[in-house]
Amino acid sequence: MSPRRARRMDPSLGKGGRPVRPAEDALRGSERLESAPDGDWKVRQVSGAASDKLYRCPGCEHQIRPGLPHVVSWPAWQGGESERRHWHTACWHKRIDRGPGRSRY
Repeated sequence: MSPRRARRMDPSLGKGGRPVRPAEDALRGSERLESAPDGDWKVRQVSGAASDKLYRCPGCEHQIRPGLPHVVSWPAWQGGESERRHWHTACWHKRIDRGPGRSRY
């Protein structure tokens, strides 16, 4: 029996030859575009490990504590990044049902 040949692995590839995402990208999540009756939104899921600050949810006015997974959203128009808000995931999904008299965020 002949000895195995050692193969050098590409450091950018993980198990099975698939590309590895940087850890900070995995924690931050990827953004997607959502269309709803209240407009088009860019939305990003944030894992609990990536959040280290205290935020106030515009849906329920309660705090989003550090370490809690949540949603970050902002309008999809040019310059909408300045209106970025952090939401509880359930509050984000129920924002359309909030009724009249409540602002968008």
